[in-house]
Amino acid sequence: MTSPSLPRQLTAAAGDTGRHSEQVTDLAARLGWVVGLLLLVALVYWLMREGWKWRATLQGDLPELPRPAEGDGAGAARLRMTGRYHGTTTAGQWLDRIVAHGLGARSRATLTLTGEGVLVERTGAPGFLIPAGRIRGARPEKGIAGKVLTEGGLLVITWEHGERLLDSGFRSDRAAEHAEWIAALGPYAPGGHPPQQEHQKEGAR
Repeated sequence: MTSPSLPRQLTAAAGDTGRHSEQVTDLAARLGWVVGLLLLVALVYWLMREGWKWRATLQGDLPELPRPAEGDGAGAARLRMTGRYHGTTTAGQWLDRIVAHGLGARSRATLTLTGEGVLVERTGAPGFLIPAGRIRGARPEKGIAGKVLTEGGLLVITWEHGERLLDSGFRSDRAAEHAEWIAALGPYAPGGHPPQQEHQKEGAR
């Protein structure tokens, strides 16, 4: 004689199997989403890297960055600032990032104004010199190379390198220093009289 509880046991067993099947299916779906997301992230990263390399190739006409000369005279510090380097673009085009020769790498930086120009020393990236004779001005800005800050949150130095006119953006740890740097770099713009040139004129007299 069949036990009356047997159908209930069979029904319960069938229900347990269904729940176990649902759990396995749900886990497989989640794993599929995770794998798909990882592949998408990897694809985006690869495309960004290839785009970066392509941009660097297009900017292959840009010469090597100037380096400070040996010696003490021109290297005497007139002004110094610590903060961040936010990138370099084609002058007047804040989204046209320059990546050749490491100019695209954002980093901590120390700026030193000397008789040679502006020495940029960067953490984890090559340093470079903005020669005094190639400085074309300085101004406050709120964005450069896709980085947007508060109004006037960036010090942008315009300078000539090779056949290009560039904008390099910096943010001091003390934003009040920006005005001092703009005032100090103003005489280096075309038509101005940098301190070094003033000394040369006095010596000529």
